Amino acid sequence: MKRGVTATTVVCVSFFICFSIHQISVLWTSEHPPAIPSKIKENLLKQEPGDSSQKLLQKPALMHCDHSRYRYDLCHLNGPTVMYPTNSSFLVMGPTLLPTLPPRRIRPYPRKWESDIMADIKEVILSVTGSDTGASGDCQVYHDTPALVFSTGGYTGNFYHDFTDGFVPLFITIRTLFQQEEPVLVIANCHNWWLSRYVELLRGFTRRPVINLDNETAIHCFPSVKIGLIVHGDMSIDPALMPNSETFRDFHALVHRSYDSATTPRLSTAEPRQHPRLVVVSRTHTVGRVILNQADVIREAEEAGFDVEIFAPKTTTMLSEAYELINASHAMLGVHGAALTHMFFLRPGAVFIQVVALGLEWASDVCFGQPAPQFGLDYMEYKIKVEESTLAEKYSKDDLVLTNPRKVVKKGWNYTNLYLKDQDVRLDLVRIRSYLKMAYEKATKLVEKEQHGRP
Repeated sequence: MKRGVTATTVVCVSFFICFSIHQISVLWTSEHPPAIPSKIKENLLKQEPGDSSQKLLQKPALMHCDHSRYRYDLCHLNGPTVMYPTNSSFLVMGPTLLPTLPPRRIRPYPRKWESDIMADIKEVILSVTGSDTGASGDCQVYHDTPALVFSTGGYTGNFYHDFTDGFVPLFITIRTLFQQEEPVLVIANCHNWWLSRYVELLRGFTRRPVINLDNETAIHCFPSVKIGLIVHGDMSIDPALMPNSETFRDFHALVHRSYDSATTPRLSTAEPRQHPRLVVVSRTHTVGRVILNQADVIREAEEAGFDVEIFAPKTTTMLSEAYELINASHAMLGVHGAALTHMFFLRPGAVFIQVVALGLEWASDVCFGQPAPQFGLDYMEYKIKVEESTLAEKYSKDDLVLTNPRKVVKKGWNYTNLYLKDQDVRLDLVRIRSYLKMAYEKATKLVEKEQHGRP
């Protein structure tokens, strides 16, 4: 009798120790995941009867979250996952007898350092549970490719931010994590107008239907899920961080493929132009940074030899139409602002002139000056002088606003708005004339290529 009790005790203790070790290992890998490898493998977690703890330890963590980045958080659910849209939760299923772990929460928008913006981003709930819970039986829609979850909240609606916080990170993330697959995009804080506005570009990233997490009611199941977008910096793609050394040229090519398939053939291809076309991006008085003598500047451009088109985009402007105009042009000129993001519609070799208003040197360089040459634009920068700014009419000549804009901008965003919203420009016609003549000579080379049938 004593031996029987002892044997039973040994068996029970052994089982308890094994189960405890397994539970601790799962908790550890979930709460303290290893560093993400440079090329993450997309392995589905197979549910094999009798899986030992040793085998489980050799597989990727069911839930792997990286919160170490300044700009974004990124989570991986490396197994069959159930999406419950009504409460924005994702449940990844592990082996049988796996205890349900405490959920994690993530706001999948890549401006993590801006707490006021992030507060309005929908929180996504991530959980791990055993496959014996029956969660898989809840599935109403099955997918054979992984999902990518991100938010279009925050600054979405501003054309520049739609790219720097949206499409550029989306390109980086898909090329990094989904090299052989087209993911299903699951979008939080999503508006139908946004989906309609960018329908052509979204199709360039994936042919899978997009899921609006805010409106969806059906329960979906995926082989795995990624949550969050990878960011390299403001309007930046770092080839050293990309699996296949992709650059802005690859992103630019994707944009053009997306809209080329949705628009009529370019005028420049069907009927080569005799003179280069310059697009002048026009701003209204409600947003600031207006070229007050725009008519005079246009006249100078025409005298230099350009055919000129005025482009005054609105939120209702169809991007396919904007693409058709700009892609058929040879040069673009405008004051620093979100509308200059239309530079992505220009062809390689086109001339891009950015008018840099007072106090906006850093933003102009980071937002457009640095990326433009990376995808083949011939970038020119026209930095205004103090007397070309209307701020010179509002402040004394020795005021810091005029003498040291950089110091003023460092005081905070409210002071930056001084240069963004309270400033218009009146360009020196003699100065801008020399820039336009130089731009014309550059743009003429692109016209010559068209006339000889070269792209």
